[in-house]
Amino acid sequence: MHKKLYPQIIDALVDKGYIVIKNALEKELVSGLITELKDEKDFTRAGISGAGDLHLDSTKRRDKIHWLDGKTIFQDRYLNFTDTLKEHLNRELFLGLKYYESHFAIYDRGDFYEKHLDAFRNSKNRVVTTVFFLNENWGKSDGGELIVYDKNDNILAQITPELNTLVVFMSEVFPHEVKPTNRKRYSIAGWFRVDRF
Repeated sequence: MHKKLYPQIIDALVDKGYIVIKNALEKELVSGLITELKDEKDFTRAGISGAGDLHLDSTKRRDKIHWLDGKTIFQDRYLNFTDTLKEHLNRELFLGLKYYESHFAIYDRGDFYEKHLDAFRNSKNRVVTTVFFLNENWGKSDGGELIVYDKNDNILAQITPELNTLVVFMSEVFPHEVKPTNRKRYSIAGWFRVDRF
């Protein structure tokens, strides 16, 4: 299944800079990640980064996170997928990606993340962003959409965070936000980086 995804992602990033793929990964992997995430073990409030610091600001972001370290079988399988994707991105697009970092994210009812870019100005760090949704039986009324904008603030995509949907986009190009959610919302956010830290 993965082999078909890599050229699909490459072509989309070249063509328009982002892609939304439904039913992206194997059901067994998805189920394992959901079970692990719902355990909610060792999650912490997510911070806002900028100018070399990290601080909490509940007016801008309200999710909680747990960084993936590959120490469980399902994390390891997911990170193997992203590692192979990194190899394809480097080989086909010459991006010079060195590292992939990712975390589970939980948005409780009412949580959101205001519009932002994943790459900071004058700092080429995060190059390609991934978001993988792990929400079962998600409906439109549940909210929590990922909204992707162009540089002129026009909406390019309004993505319902449905189970097993993978979103990939260029970090420096597309501002995006998470709308307030009406029920608990689960995902994995990740970034391919050209730096190591």
